[in-house]
Amino acid sequence: MGNTRVNFRLPDDLVEKADVAAAVNRKNRTEIVKEALRDYLEEIEDDETFKEAVVELYLDGQIGFDVLAEFIGRQDAESVRASKALLDQGEDVAEDMANL
Repeated sequence: MGNTRVNFRLPDDLVEKADVAAAVNRKNRTEIVKEALRDYLEEIEDDETFKEAVVELYLDGQIGFDVLAEFIGRQDAESVRASKALLDQGEDVAEDMANL
């Protein structure tokens, strides 16, 4: 996996706290922000409601299969992909019948 440069604004108080945490831990601000984001994502990934929302994004075509697999695991993602294929086929059949 590569690195992507991301530019965003943070409130001054968060920047100050991140800088203090960086100094105390002998790290830089970027490392502190990365660790915080990684911890947040690990925590939320265990939440069933979050997983269901990620599946919905995939079913709506807003995220790809690989992203889905990152969040819910490859095996579960394969099951969702198979279900989506069946749903899509069913929609196609329903459209064809409607056009008869």
